[in-house]
Amino acid sequence: MRRGTKVAVGIGAAVVVVGGAAAIFGPGLYADWANEAAAEEPTLATSAAPLTGADAAEGTWIVSDGSFAGYRVDEVLNGEDVTVTGRTEEVTGSVAVADAAITEATIEVDIASVATDEAPRDAYFRDTAMQAGEFPTATFELTEPAPIEEGATTVELTGDLTVHGVTQSATVEAEVAGDPTRGDVIQVIGSVPVTFADFDVEAPSLGFVTVEDEGSIEFSLQLQPTE
Repeated sequence: MRRGTKVAVGIGAAVVVVGGAAAIFGPGLYADWANEAAAEEPTLATSAAPLTGADAAEGTWIVSDGSFAGYRVDEVLNGEDVTVTGRTEEVTGSVAVADAAITEATIEVDIASVATDEAPRDAYFRDTAMQAGEFPTATFELTEPAPIEEGATTVELTGDLTVHGVTQSATVEAEVAGDPTRGDVIQVIGSVPVTFADFDVEAPSLGFVTVEDEGSIEFSLQLQPTE
């Protein structure tokens, strides 16, 4: 396991922007606006349905258009709770299914492309907190087979999560379903709770803004079979 230098994640260089907005509109109104800007948690498409059988998913699948990954973190701004989400569609990877189980999975996320509604926050997240120039990607690699139960929409994925150059074991309770409206597409969604310090990322307290010590990594993958 690699341990890098502890850095701060969250608002950093954006404190002036956030503080100015809060001063003009008031922390309550700013919190309402920020929470409305936060993305919804990943959900299965309304047309999604349980897989007809594990054998129906046999083969190798690749991450396709419509996939995204990102983070969700809570902040406290002058006593007001604010939720911030960052998203990117720059996600690649593949998943292999055999013998009624997911046997291999490797997912890679481009850290530099993760964006919120505030450019200064994004610049700080990319350049200072995550040091994307040195650690350009975050990855998840499955380390043990994940059985697919007949007719079920949940699957437990255990693997190595690497963020900011640090690798930790992680278990994800993912949801998996087919989407008949999109042909052979399979959707996989999930959320991974993370403690920033475990990845040598330190959540700062900056006076009127405090970032929680924990957050989550969220994803929604659209998988298509290889030709």
